[in-house]
Amino acid sequence: MESIVTSVLTVLIPLYVTSFLIYVVRVVKGPTLPDRVLAVDSLGYDIAAFMVVLSILLKSPLMVVCGLSLALWIYALDIYVAKFLEAREMGG
Repeated sequence: MESIVTSVLTVLIPLYVTSFLIYVVRVVKGPTLPDRVLAVDSLGYDIAAFMVVLSILLKSPLMVVCGLSLALWIYALDIYVAKFLEAREMGG
């Protein structure tokens, strides 16, 4: 069972790296601000999921907690940016 998990994870890691590069290109070249925000969100959630995958591979449960906290910060960023795009004001 462990060899199957290891082989699946070694296939997933290059896929995650490829998606990271695609998201970075979209962040840099995004035609509009919402496109860039969506790319940053996707990149952040993808990094959080990658941390969970990497924690399974390295058998380090602490990375799962870090990935979860990163996902929560990204969600807070989503709310903040959505409020800015809706009302065009910053802050509380």
